[in-house]
Parts: sequence; C-alpha cells; structure tokens
Amino acid sequence: MRFSAILLAFLASSGLGQQAKPDVARMDQVVLAFTNAKQFMGSVLVAREGDLLFDKSYGMANLEWGVPNTPTTKFRIGSLTKQFTAAAIMLLEERGRLRTDDPIKKHLPDAPAAWDKVTIFHVLTHTGGIPSFTSFPDYRQKSLAPMSAEQLVAWFKDRPLEFEPGTKFSYSNSDYVLLAYLIEKLTGETYEKFLQQNIFTPLGMKDSGYDSNTAIIEHRAAGYSPGPAGPVNAGYVNMTVPSGAGALYSTTHDLLKWEQGLFAGKLLTPESLAKMTTPFKNNYGFGLVVRTTDGIKSIWHNGGIQGFNASLAYYPDSRITVAVLSNLNGVAPDAIVFKLGAVANEQAR
Repeated sequence: MRFSAILLAFLASSGLGQQAKPDVARMDQVVLAFTNAKQFMGSVLVAREGDLLFDKSYGMANLEWGVPNTPTTKFRIGSLTKQFTAAAIMLLEERGRLRTDDPIKKHLPDAPAAWDKVTIFHVLTHTGGIPSFTSFPDYRQKSLAPMSAEQLVAWFKDRPLEFEPGTKFSYSNSDYVLLAYLIEKLTGETYEKFLQQNIFTPLGMKDSGYDSNTAIIEHRAAGYSPGPAGPVNAGYVNMTVPSGAGALYSTTHDLLKWEQGLFAGKLLTPESLAKMTTPFKNNYGFGLVVRTTDGIKSIWHNGGIQGFNASLAYYPDSRITVAVLSNLNGVAPDAIVFKLGAVANEQAR
C-alpha cells in the first residue's frame, strides 16, 4: 500500500481530515424553541463557506392562504440594507468618485452649515450627529406616502446636530438615507439601479432587490406583527421612505452569496473591506457591528421593519455564516443567530 493510501485510510479511521457533520437536530431544536412559543416564523440558514450545514424554513409566508415559508421566500431585510449601502460607497471610493474622509458638503454643496464638519466617514459610522428621521413625531404619518430622495433629506437636513461630529455614536437611519442620496448624485443613477448593477448581478443575487408596495414580486412573504390572539397583518410603510437605510428584500441563500462575495474579496479590495469592518465607536464599522463574544469574533447586523425582522452574522475565523429572516416582528432572529452561531462554531473547532 502506498504512503498516500495509508495516510488517507488513517485520516478516515481517525476522523481527521474531514469536518464533523453538523448537528442538524440540535440546530432545529434551537429554532423550534422560538417557533413553538409563537415568536418566530421564517427561514434559517447556517453555512461554512459554501457548504450548507442547516437550511430550513418555518411557519407561513402567507397565513391567510396557508402558503409555507421556503428557502426561496423573499423577506424585507430592514437595516441589513445598510451594509449594502456602505459597500456601494466603498465601490465609489475605489473608483475615485469620493473619499470617506471627504466632508459631505464637498459632494452636496447645498448641505446646511451645521454639516460643515460632517464627513462621509461620520455618516457611515453613525457619528455625525444627524438625528434619525424615524424618531421624529411626524414619522408615522409621513412614512405612509411616497417620498423622493430630495424630500427625505430635506426632512432632516435643517435639524440641529445632536452632538459634535466624531465625538459620539447615535444610530441614525437618516445617515444611510443620506448615503443613498449621495450615491444617486454621484452616479446619476437610482440607488436601486446602482445596487442591482454593481452588487446583486455580479454576485448572482437573483432574489434580492429594492422592495415595492406596488410591484408583483414572486415568492415574497407577507409581514405580520404579534397580536393579543396571534399574528396580525403588519402596518404599512411606503418603501420609498426607508431607502438606503432599510428598503431591500432578500433570501437566506442570497445573503449567503453576499457574505461569500464580500468576505472572499469578490466585490471590494482588501483595503476597502478592512475599512468597512474596522469599528470606530460602539463596535460599529460601516453598516456592520464587529464584536468578540466568548473569544469568537462576529461581523453582524440586524434589521427590523413593519412585519419583518432579520439578523445576519459572519464568523471570519471559522468562515461560518448564519442568516435568519422572519416575517413576524420580534427579537427572535437575533437570539437564533447567536445561538446557532455558537453551535456551529463549537462543532467547527
């Protein structure tokens, strides 16, 4: 017997040289704890690089018609949108259209004087002090009607800053609406078209896009909120309003393509990716939270919008992706993501 054959036989018998099989039953139990408590329905995916470890859907995409969720169900992803907006900004920097340390006013000359010291970096990291329009008293009423990018920015641009730029962190949806507006000004294209041509199409994300209140989108889930007697149809938001802060939809499989593309260098240069994933304040990078828990580093964000919650984590050391998309509002997706992440990383050791 040749040495190579002996070595292969030894590796096979010892369990070395092959990855441990994923504990699917244990992962399923993690999710079932939330579905049985009527706190979750949606789709869940765990993968190591391109290998699916767990891929399952729960509950209904449409309760009224009894249509079940599947891995191809499309969900609104809320603030997961922000990482796509940040990546678009990095692409523009690579192409020489801007620099992240540029003042906003360099590219938007009609910006208010209060923004003189606000840079693109500040806006990416939520440290510019621009107040979030979703906290305004008139948000609920105004979010029901369509708004142009100019109208959205006009809504918050004359409000006083909450603090000196760069000194504090305050999560602001205004920041990423402003970045989407900047993308449109610099490219002459809509935010939706720029993402489609420069991110979704190159990465093969055929089931992702900018959501619409009027378009027919195949396999799109209906959104629900908890009610006293069970789920109720979620409230309305005009999808022109969340823009670059939260207007996209996707599937768990497309989000895996996104993580693979982003972290394997298929989209950005190593320098751009490093900038995007380097936290500034409150563990926040560019549209991403970077943190270490129990010695395990994760790059994560979540999202919430009427009827939907989402959570997406990438573990760079083990190259594990966990995606959880839900069409029932609640905190379950975050809990599921990190519980599944812990199980998957334990098995990967």
